[in-house]
Amino acid sequence: MKLLVVNGPNLNMLGIREKHLYGAETYEDLQLYILKKARELGVEVDIFQSNSEGALVDRIQEAYGEADGIIINPAAYTHTSVAILDALKAVNLPAAEVHLTDISKREPFRQLSYAGMACQAHFIGLGFEGYGKALEWMKENAQA
Repeated sequence: MKLLVVNGPNLNMLGIREKHLYGAETYEDLQLYILKKARELGVEVDIFQSNSEGALVDRIQEAYGEADGIIINPAAYTHTSVAILDALKAVNLPAAEVHLTDISKREPFRQLSYAGMACQAHFIGLGFEGYGKALEWMKENAQA
């Protein structure tokens, strides 16, 4: 099983940005966590991060015919990007949405998740563990 993990804008700034919300662990720590969990589950992962909406859409489209599922944390694009929603719908792969913080308890504009509309599972407010839960869900629910 091969999975694509897509991370949106500013996640590369983990450990620096808003530590009261996101903690002191870095993006490199997150990547290591994902890779370790994937190894434990026996799945292959490709991790991609961009601050650019177009690059995220391009990478999602490239997953067609290449990946068995997509785990996505669109970050700020969660609340604004119909383009990411449409890309997820276009490739029609099993998809799981992850957010480090609980977006339902944040500012009102963060309540809406466009990308989440194309996802079959949601792991919200669990920190890094949300990615682990999403990997487990994919292993159980996506067809390799």
